Amino acid sequence: MHTYLSVHPKDNVLVALQNLPKGTKIDFNGRSFELVMDIPAKHKFVTEDLPTGGHVTMYGVLVGKATQPIQTGEQVTTFNLKHDSDEYSVKKRKPQLDWHIPDVSKWENRTFMGYYRSDGQVGTANYWLVLPLVFCENRNILKLKDAFDKALGYAFPDIYLQQTQELVQLFKAKGSDGLGEYTPGYTSEKPTIQPLFPNLDGIKFLTHESGCGENNQDSALLAALFGAYANNANVAGITVLSLGCQKTQFEDLTQEIKNRNPQFDKPILFYEQQSYGTEFEMLSAAIKGTFQGLIEANKSERQPAPLSKLNIGLKCGGSDGFSGISANPVLGHLSDIVVALGGRTYLAEFPELCGVEQELIDRCVDEEKAQKFETLMRDYAAKAEAVGAGFDMNPSAGNIKDGLITDAIKSAGAAKKGGTAPIADVLNYTEVSKVPGLHLVCTPGNDVLATTGQAASGATITLFTTGLGTPTGNPICPMVKVATNTKLAQKMSDIIDFDCGPIIIGEKTIEQTAEDLLDYCIDLASGKFKTKAQLLGQDDFMPWKRGVSL
Repeated sequence: MHTYLSVHPKDNVLVALQNLPKGTKIDFNGRSFELVMDIPAKHKFVTEDLPTGGHVTMYGVLVGKATQPIQTGEQVTTFNLKHDSDEYSVKKRKPQLDWHIPDVSKWENRTFMGYYRSDGQVGTANYWLVLPLVFCENRNILKLKDAFDKALGYAFPDIYLQQTQELVQLFKAKGSDGLGEYTPGYTSEKPTIQPLFPNLDGIKFLTHESGCGENNQDSALLAALFGAYANNANVAGITVLSLGCQKTQFEDLTQEIKNRNPQFDKPILFYEQQSYGTEFEMLSAAIKGTFQGLIEANKSERQPAPLSKLNIGLKCGGSDGFSGISANPVLGHLSDIVVALGGRTYLAEFPELCGVEQELIDRCVDEEKAQKFETLMRDYAAKAEAVGAGFDMNPSAGNIKDGLITDAIKSAGAAKKGGTAPIADVLNYTEVSKVPGLHLVCTPGNDVLATTGQAASGATITLFTTGLGTPTGNPICPMVKVATNTKLAQKMSDIIDFDCGPIIIGEKTIEQTAEDLLDYCIDLASGKFKTKAQLLGQDDFMPWKRGVSL
């Protein structure tokens, strides 16, 4: 088993694959040296003496500069290394459009069982969507959720309600002294009620804090986001609640839908509270209308679809020092396979592309796409700097603790999710995909903001790599949690779906693991099972607010 790894021939740091004690002998590039300190697993140590200002290179790119001399065999930390990255520009562009297309012959005749839409899109799931045009309707949305989930069999047993009830009974019987003897039980019990509509994967209810009392841009962006969600292939129909007087109006939503898809013909049911009068009248009408819509949506059945109809989001969160060498490259190879088959993949999180911009500019299929990417990156960075922030502030405490010392180190590893295929298109937030291939999607690195944006662009499955564990999901896009290491997969088994840990210990290759993950995705897309996030009801949704509230 290897105990350390060189990621790229140009690198002057190595990654510890396990805890390495001081004095460990390292053989690298024909010479030997000893570690001058203990190096924790996932962290990096330098292979040469570096002066103050010396460049640290990883993944073949500049990821930081030394803030003090660093000795050969010494760990890089936040105390001796600061973020730095290479300059980028379309003017420096050297198109890199020839790529090593993976052999996809074994996949060419494979299919998944999906839901066809009239415009040719194919969903991996069949959801009805209920959304509010303004935060004033959140309570009514939750009222509808409670009613439909319980009545139609989509609600799961509430084990925490059961625990609280048990504590109440124990307190009544024995007082506070009896609580010490209580041990909660765990059940993996599934719903006892069979769903009334077997071809409907669920009804998804969104809430948010937008739609009014904000600048016009954010209200318009909410309509754009909902328009994109309505267009997602996993959505069969939409129920819309409105107060009536808010900034984001129903006409704004329908126009955004039309802008994205002139062929759109899914049912949209609209209920405005100020027009109905009482809450009871509006919700009663919404329940009846939505129920009738569910009957129609249930008539859709899964049918065989080619893998070219897959739309896969590529995301990471709670990243660690293994993310860029196990799980993220696995997603990259899977992305290359899907793109080679004519499918679509979506790489988001623009702050986590910091330091690899030139490589991505070079991979854009034409200069127009490259210029759009550069413009979006520079505008985003400028807005961050205007409020005293910057992409260099992106790594979290957990990232740093587990080896991601600078944003450039984190970003260079995160970009590996995009594989090596040419970049077919660059999408701003809420823009939807129009062509097959790999897409760059402008979103924050924030997990929920990013996954919300990927679903808006068209993702019907999201692969989410994590080294520390992140309980995140999406209401309409099944999310697969991919662990970078086996320890995490075992420790947080209730949220992890797939383990890339065998790569770290040398039991499997990146390519083998990517193919296993694609098999998993095909079965998921066919409705054979649900992800852990789906089973836990993790329907996270968060619009990206860009301006000040008023």
